[in-house]
Amino acid sequence: MKIIYIHQYFKTYADGGSSRSYYLAKALIKQGHQVEMITSHNKKAYQKVRIEGITVHYLPVFYDTKLGFLGRILSFLRFVIQASRLALSIKNAGLCYATSTPLTVGITALLLKKLKNIPFYFEVRDLWPQAPIEMGVIRNGFIQKIIRGFEKLVYRQAQKIIALSPGMAQDISQKITDLGKIHVIPNMADCDFFQADEPTFPQKTNTFTISYFGAVGKVNQLNYLVEAARYFQEKQLSGVRFQVVGKGNANAQVQQLAQQYQLNNMTFHPHVDKFTLREMLAHTDAVYISFAQKPVMETSSPNKFFDALAAGKLCITNTSGWVRESIEEADCGFYASPDEPDDFYKKLLPYLASKRKLKEAKSSARYLAETQFSREILTKTFVGLFPQSKPIAISKEVAVVPE
Repeated sequence: MKIIYIHQYFKTYADGGSSRSYYLAKALIKQGHQVEMITSHNKKAYQKVRIEGITVHYLPVFYDTKLGFLGRILSFLRFVIQASRLALSIKNAGLCYATSTPLTVGITALLLKKLKNIPFYFEVRDLWPQAPIEMGVIRNGFIQKIIRGFEKLVYRQAQKIIALSPGMAQDISQKITDLGKIHVIPNMADCDFFQADEPTFPQKTNTFTISYFGAVGKVNQLNYLVEAARYFQEKQLSGVRFQVVGKGNANAQVQQLAQQYQLNNMTFHPHVDKFTLREMLAHTDAVYISFAQKPVMETSSPNKFFDALAAGKLCITNTSGWVRESIEEADCGFYASPDEPDDFYKKLLPYLASKRKLKEAKSSARYLAETQFSREILTKTFVGLFPQSKPIAISKEVAVVPE
């Protein structure tokens, strides 16, 4: 079957960021399906590329995490217009798979269903518009009502809905009647790409590194990590280092706060590709997962959590919800109250004092990755949602397809 896969931010290892659509598209190809990926890039011209069997259509639609709300909305709309035009021109497609955010990709999916009778699956990566409403980005009540109505329309028209967390599934279940079409497939741990390493502290060096990888935006509230670093510095715990790796519209503000506190135990690095991330994780002891303290954030399925599990790292989260529950049940890390740096400090001390305790936590993280969130397990579940096709071998080529 030919599947039109719509994802505005499709990324490969070379791009860095979320690899979920790359994993899922490759799994569909391996199962014998054809995948036409419609995405975007910041170049000025359309490009068609073949990546390991996936036909990728790159639309010239600029997007950057530094864009403000209006800039992002304009980017979303430009993508929908171009993606809809392209999707409607693809022949012999049997299914559409649309992944949000943004929620606006649902427009293209609805058009394909209405005009070409092509059913669609809808993937919910974040709850929209709930997230921007809780963050105070969308305040107009009339606009909220319109977007919520559109959200329900997309859910009800979708043949299947794939939610990335139990909390998301619970929210969606309150908006539709056919609960049987909701499936939970969280982000996944690539246990082949990432390998668990031995603890780096205190055996190899006298430095314990806590890293944050990912977007640096308002929603991530990395001022919590800066405050923690300040507290550790005041406690003169010089062996603990903090690093932030990523980009976003709050990056300058976070760095400015660190400079204001004159922190010498915190460093900042730009966004990196997946290969560099793997190297940096190899020299990291713990990964910090951070979100603003809003109820909707408790439903998140952060990529950094699953990468940390696959790499066998101590996991520290400042957010309640299913990720916190997973960490505590597996005993592979802890919850640190974001407003209480002392809580962070006290809970980390046992891991600094006992290399055995640290090693056990890291082993538990890797075990959780392998047994519950591995790419192999979850992609198998994913392809099981699609009509069966004859499996094929995947080539490794990456080539520009001439028009």
